[in-house]
Amino acid sequence: MAQHEQSGSLDNLLTEDREFPPSPAFAAQANATADLYDRAAADRLGFWADQARERLSWHVPFTQTLDWSEAPVAQWFADGKLNAAYNAIDRHVAAGHGDRVAIYFEGEPGDSRAVTYAELLREVSRAANALAALGVTAGDRVVIYLPMIVEATVAMLACARIGAPHSVVFGGFSADALKARIADAQARVVITADGGFRRGKATALKPAVDEALEAPGSPVEHVLVVKRTGQDTAWTEGRDIWWQDALEAADVEHTPEWVDAEHPLYILYTSGTTGRPKGILHTTGGYLTQCAYTHSAVFDLKPETDVYWCTADVGWVTGHSYVVYGPLINGATQVIYEGTPDSPHQGRWWEIIQKYWNSMLYTAPTAIPTCMEWGEQMRSRADRYSL
Repeated sequence: MAQHEQSGSLDNLLTEDREFPPSPAFAAQANATADLYDRAAADRLGFWADQARERLSWHVPFTQTLDWSEAPVAQWFADGKLNAAYNAIDRHVAAGHGDRVAIYFEGEPGDSRAVTYAELLREVSRAANALAALGVTAGDRVVIYLPMIVEATVAMLACARIGAPHSVVFGGFSADALKARIADAQARVVITADGGFRRGKATALKPAVDEALEAPGSPVEHVLVVKRTGQDTAWTEGRDIWWQDALEAADVEHTPEWVDAEHPLYILYTSGTTGRPKGILHTTGGYLTQCAYTHSAVFDLKPETDVYWCTADVGWVTGHSYVVYGPLINGATQVIYEGTPDSPHQGRWWEIIQKYWNSMLYTAPTAIPTCMEWGEQMRSRADRYSL
């Protein structure tokens, strides 16, 4: 039991020595076994080379695992070539899993859709062709400012498909925060929406983009706008384009751009609460290897049977790694939810779990005590036995 030290009316809960070992049956079927520690310790570089080869498909296989010659800059699998979107979608379709659901989307108002891997491939290919038609090529930067809707995942993968690093900006950030990130990345295109649904209201996003682009000298040439809420939207002719129109005009076939393993995949900025936001650049091969490995090992994902749900927003690194790249590379079926856990009531998460029969829920530590405060009566409104 936890060691509690009584002091007045307060308990000291900082000391915790309880252990929760898995059952023998669970351990026997687990993706991650104890021998991983020994394998990694015996040959660290060989261990990661094996993970990269087993978990990713390479267009050009790598021959060198780590180049440390320019330390502290590390280059992983540098002479290999691959594509993140191909690894997340195409290869699953080619393997006969095109009918597997990739994303169960649940909108806050209650609208929902199921997107299979084959459907996701078509949407991402169309989006990649739409971006190419706007002149976006490998190396160009694209800023994504969207709510938690399917199009956010499609936009990220479309950028990766053509080798254009994306910079996702959390939809709750201000116009000034968006402007700073656009300027620093020198983005040519912004992908946004008219708005999103949050806490029962249609919250506009496009006005923040318009404000961010008002000042002269903006590098942005085009703004793709997803029609989500249907609210009135100001329009700049020649710059703004409806996402749905651009995709409808685009071909459903697209050949991915094969990039070096060290090609930039995305830029994600710090929040900027203690100073100017700092852009962190993630490259392709090493990042995808780590995402695929940790997602499989930590969550013990069984893609044939599990329904996974990470509640993080794609505006944060957890959303990049464990909503988009890790789960899709591993062929997962997952839930994406647009809204907050208390809309329209505090039992919304549990209703979603019952609807999609989720086998796992990954959320923030701060969410757990909040759900506890709301009480068991909210959790008991729905069946949670699938977890």
